Amino acid sequence: MNYLAHLYLSGNDEKIMVGNFIGDFVKGKMWEKYPARVGQGILLHRRIDSFTDSHPKFIDARMRFKPAFGLYSGIIIDFLYDHYLAKNWNSYSEYNLHQFTKQAHTVLLKNFLRLPAQVQQFLPFLIKNKRLESYATIDGLIEAVGIMSKYSSLPNKPEQLKEIWLKDYQHLEENFTVFMPDLMSFTNTILMTFQNRTNV
Repeated sequence: MNYLAHLYLSGNDEKIMVGNFIGDFVKGKMWEKYPARVGQGILLHRRIDSFTDSHPKFIDARMRFKPAFGLYSGIIIDFLYDHYLAKNWNSYSEYNLHQFTKQAHTVLLKNFLRLPAQVQQFLPFLIKNKRLESYATIDGLIEAVGIMSKYSSLPNKPEQLKEIWLKDYQHLEENFTVFMPDLMSFTNTILMTFQNRTNV
């Protein structure tokens, strides 16, 4: 899953949200150096990624992009799932997407000094360009993938990505609609476990 989904799946705990957002940038046991709830958010991020990578619906979606994107096909699906989440946001949240992203931005800025250097560098641009909200449109999502490709080894093939995606657009949306409740149930169980540990 990509940034929007990780933020959404963090529940109401701001520190867990911060950890979940930065999870890709904290390697190995470095999570132990963060405050307890931020560390739990980092671990939650890893559990979400592991669950997603092994889910049959995610595997099915990834295989559709593997001929064109190879090992990066999973990253493409992470982005596309964020699109379907943003597009269908009202089915998953009582708050509209703008309200949610504004609150998430506030939380991340409040914890700015805790963020890894790489995150500190791109966060202002993510906020200024309303990147999370832009995932709701096809062109916005394609642009987001292109931006990531400039700063990583992700292949930049916007036309090919769009062609494959639009051909299977409806199937992939149905795929996500089945996958997302499974992920939400899995994540809620972990959050409850974290909460129980805190209450002990």
